Amino acid sequence: MKRVLNVGSGTTALPDKFGEYEITTLDISPAAKPDIVAPMTDMGDVGEYDVVWCSHALEHIYPHEVPVALAEFLRVIKPGGHAIIFVPDLEGLKADESPLYLDPTGPITGLDLIYGHRVAMQDNIFMAHHTGFVALTLTEALFKAGFDKAEVSRQPQFNLLGIGIKNA
Repeated sequence: MKRVLNVGSGTTALPDKFGEYEITTLDISPAAKPDIVAPMTDMGDVGEYDVVWCSHALEHIYPHEVPVALAEFLRVIKPGGHAIIFVPDLEGLKADESPLYLDPTGPITGLDLIYGHRVAMQDNIFMAHHTGFVALTLTEALFKAGFDKAEVSRQPQFNLLGIGIKNA
């Protein structure tokens, strides 16, 4: 059975497409009740995975930690595996209060994407954003971390999808 490591899992379930995978969750916060409590910059001996999934967690660490975290992702990925990363897309964003889109918690603004969703930060300090990305910077970060291939695409609602591939 293929294995997925959900890094920065929080309490959100993976998409249904991972239904056939063995899923392990990793989060820095014990309150999220992950399988592994650890920072993404030092995951420890967690084993090998076919896929590392990291959705809206990489922006919560500082810029100097991003290469360390991505190197950790690469380290635990089996040859032929890949990382799937979602982060906010800050390309052309205005740092203001204008609503960009609505999510279940209400309007999301440019300030929320840059600094972190302020509603969520009230209850969880780990929700603050400490770094940001545009397509070019995420692509460069994946290559600098050692991924053999990197594909980054802009997605709806100010999301970037990054895929880092580790050759066999």
